Amino acid sequence: MGAIHGFEDEKLIICVMYSDPAFLEKAEKMLVDTFGPYDLVSGDYSFSDNFSEYYDDELGGKAIRRIYSFERCIDPSRLASIKTLTNSFEETLSEDGKRRINLDPGLLSHGRVVLASTKNSGFRIPLAGGIYAEITLFYGQGRWNRLPWTYVDFQSEPVKDFLMEVRRIYLGQRKAWLKGKSSG
Repeated sequence: MGAIHGFEDEKLIICVMYSDPAFLEKAEKMLVDTFGPYDLVSGDYSFSDNFSEYYDDELGGKAIRRIYSFERCIDPSRLASIKTLTNSFEETLSEDGKRRINLDPGLLSHGRVVLASTKNSGFRIPLAGGIYAEITLFYGQGRWNRLPWTYVDFQSEPVKDFLMEVRRIYLGQRKAWLKGKSSG
């Protein structure tokens, strides 16, 4: 029988979609106040122009995507509660019953990117409280690889390049953490 160990901390990422920079600013403050500083942020990219206009009506304009990587790594068992919390942030920032910001938390480890969702599907795993997780990308052969259900923007090279840099930072943190654990 294998020994049960705690989970290794993973890198918290939050994918933000917005159209109005004022809502982005408010959401960023909420995220930093809650999760601490971020250590890397992607460049903005137009979700509407490059992938889909699906979110434009709800967000009140052309959807722009930005991804934050947070400095502090977290226990991955917290993902469901983090998704519940980011949903409450979306609700706080909504206007006239419409989201003005979309916040999708996820985790990055050395071998995978996992995103949280409220939507069930055959490839999603129930976590807790109506929150599901899906492996969105996996790392192999020196690169991030897609799965049949990977979101179209996560298949793009700019997003995968950004996540490679997040992975590099995470591996440095992980190495320091493992070294400290073995010498302590």
